[in-house]
Amino acid sequence: MGSIAERVEQARAGTNAAVVCPVPSGWVVMGDVQFLPGYCMLLPDPVVPGLNALSGAARADYLRDMARVGDAVLAVTGAIRINYEILGNLDPELHAHVFPRYAHEPDERRRAPVWFYDWTTAPKYSSEEHGALREALRRALVAAG
Repeated sequence: MGSIAERVEQARAGTNAAVVCPVPSGWVVMGDVQFLPGYCMLLPDPVVPGLNALSGAARADYLRDMARVGDAVLAVTGAIRINYEILGNLDPELHAHVFPRYAHEPDERRRAPVWFYDWTTAPKYSSEEHGALREALRRALVAAG
């Protein structure tokens, strides 16, 4: 779908169909794949290379927003927990993955990192299939303030 900077540009322009909503530190977007329904990413605006590039207040805002996304995903999906990941190895721009984890996942999957799933065969995000979930997440985030 593009670099983090490109995704943020598209969010600003209103051309990123995966946008859930803006938050104080950036943008919440649906993950490119939805093998775990409700998987979201938090993209900072402005884009920075990593969490350590943010100052105290901006860093606190970003981490608070990341937890707020997790709260919304829990509330909307019925997941049993949230896994948060900030990696930056492939895309060297700050972005956080917010993964819901479900009781119905096979034990060997639920107890392992999500990267063990087959991402190439996972359902891709689409507005038609996942738009209602995206809207429910937006409402939960807006309601939480």
